Amino acid sequence: MISVELARKLREAGLRWEPRPGDRFVIADRGMDDEVFVVSHMVVDVHEFPSGGRVLGFNGTVEWALDSVEQEAALWLPGESRLRELLGGAFTGLHRTDDGYRLTLDVGGRRVEVDDERAEEAYGKALLHLATGD
Repeated sequence: MISVELARKLREAGLRWEPRPGDRFVIADRGMDDEVFVVSHMVVDVHEFPSGGRVLGFNGTVEWALDSVEQEAALWLPGESRLRELLGGAFTGLHRTDDGYRLTLDVGGRRVEVDDERAEEAYGKALLHLATGD
C-alpha cells in the first residue's frame, strides 16, 4: 500500500479508481487519514469470550462503521499488484538494492528507473512518472 501523499499525487494526475474487494483507502481530509479501510463483501469480527474462546463473527456491518461515503471522499491506496497491473507493458522489472528497490520501466524505448525504500512506493512513483512525465 502506498503513502497517502503519493496517493494524492496520483489522484491529481488523473488516476481513477474502480473499487475491488481488498482495496485499501482512507477518508481524506476529515481527520481520518490514518484510518485505513478495506473494501470487502463482508466484515469479519473476532469476538473474545472471558473463557478464552474466540468466535469469528460474520457481519454485514459493525457498530462503528460509517453508513456510507462518496467515492470521491475516499483516497485509494493501491497495493503492489494493482500498481503493477496499471503499469502494464511499461513495467520491466523490480530489483532489490542496498537502499530498497529499483523499478525499471520501458517508456517508448527509453529505460526509466525509479528508486525507493519500499517496493509499493517505487511502483506508485513509476505510475506517477507515466501519468505526468516527471
